[in-house]
Amino acid sequence: MRIDEEIELIVDKFADKGKCLSRIDGFVIFMEGVIPGEKVKVRIHKIKKKYAEARLISIIETSPFRIEPRCIHFGYCGGCKWQHVSYECQLKTKRQSVSDALINIGGFKGIDIQDTIPSPDIYYYRTKMEFSFSDRSWLPKQEILNKSNNSNFALGLHAPSQFSSVLDIKECHLQKSPSSEILNKIRQIAIENNWEPWNCVKKQGYLKHLVIRVGMQTGELMVNLITTTYDHSCIKILKKELQSNFPEITTFVNSILPGNSQNAFDAEYKIIYGSGFIYDRIENYRFEIKPNAFFQSNTLQAEFLYNLAKKYAELKPSDILYDLYCGAGTISIFLSSLAKKVVGVDMSKDAIRSAYTNIAHNNVNNCIFVCGDAMKILTKEIVNNYGEPDVIVVDPPRPGIHRRLIEDILQLRPRCLVYISCNPMTQMRDIAMLGSSYSIEAIQPIDMFPQTYHVESIAKLILRV
Repeated sequence: MRIDEEIELIVDKFADKGKCLSRIDGFVIFMEGVIPGEKVKVRIHKIKKKYAEARLISIIETSPFRIEPRCIHFGYCGGCKWQHVSYECQLKTKRQSVSDALINIGGFKGIDIQDTIPSPDIYYYRTKMEFSFSDRSWLPKQEILNKSNNSNFALGLHAPSQFSSVLDIKECHLQKSPSSEILNKIRQIAIENNWEPWNCVKKQGYLKHLVIRVGMQTGELMVNLITTTYDHSCIKILKKELQSNFPEITTFVNSILPGNSQNAFDAEYKIIYGSGFIYDRIENYRFEIKPNAFFQSNTLQAEFLYNLAKKYAELKPSDILYDLYCGAGTISIFLSSLAKKVVGVDMSKDAIRSAYTNIAHNNVNNCIFVCGDAMKILTKEIVNNYGEPDVIVVDPPRPGIHRRLIEDILQLRPRCLVYISCNPMTQMRDIAMLGSSYSIEAIQPIDMFPQTYHVESIAKLILRV
């Protein structure tokens, strides 16, 4: 096998990060844009000791699960990698990814996994989209010579493995209108006024990110322009244009993120007009969403997720519930009516402030929120102050739970642990470490992210007697 060699393969199975693989005499070849069962012609472009990577040239025999992608950017954008895969196949594959992690990472066998719960909407479901500015526009080879493209300015999403350049996005089907229209208008205004996009190599520029957030149940809409400095004249121009063209926008904020930092959650922000936040609803609860707050990206599907968490927790009126990684308190509030007391813990000061605002909005009086790192704050002092937990809910970021926090949970020995995760591999790794004291009673995949390979997984763990 050599670089640029063209070969024909039968696609074996889906692999990590939405790719597929085939094997030749046991040697693995990874590909994108294909579906298991297809016969394809590919060109080898990378060879490592244990695997190779190939690019699709043509499809010789097509899978019945292949469909026509909706987006003009499909195949180039790093966002929706599965628009060519039927939704039925997406759901089955996501269940399989949870099963594979359970067996291969967790080492568990003989545990039944339910079919993936489908999303009510498979397009236009995202409450938040974050686009990036760059002075380097990534272009497909066939467009490089097209002089109508502005290669010195891009506003969109990163192409796969492209960290210094951005694919200039004209449409996105993950967030409902007028998201794409706002994106295109802001690009036009920025180019007309010669505003400088961020250069991640030179670490200079004015425009960094554009974040659009929408309340799916309320219709409220926030535009958050993230810049390195506050420029009154630029913001004045943009304010006028947005108010004139998009009356749907209920609030516009300018977040200031100086230096090389790319983490919008660290940014201070100025309210240009509106309240500086939007509201959304999950069932009968109303939640305030600030510019740098975490909120579920698929609100309608979050109702299924939270109701399943409620079912798994089996709370009693006398129970104390700990909600670790509580964010703005959405799960805490959703479960609060079933417990005596809820203690939420999160590292973000803004999230904790929002959590207290949200309990006031929803007339909830049995929730307490503590700001701090869960692995450091789950101490005897906290337990002495608020009581030992009968049930713990965890919804950690993709890296999972820190080993130290797992040890604390094992010491506290709540009778039930509900583990929500957007990364089945770290989830099953953590559950294996909890396996000395807990057994798995249920695992349910939930599709929060249609058209992508990501899957949410919720597990119910019961303390062994």
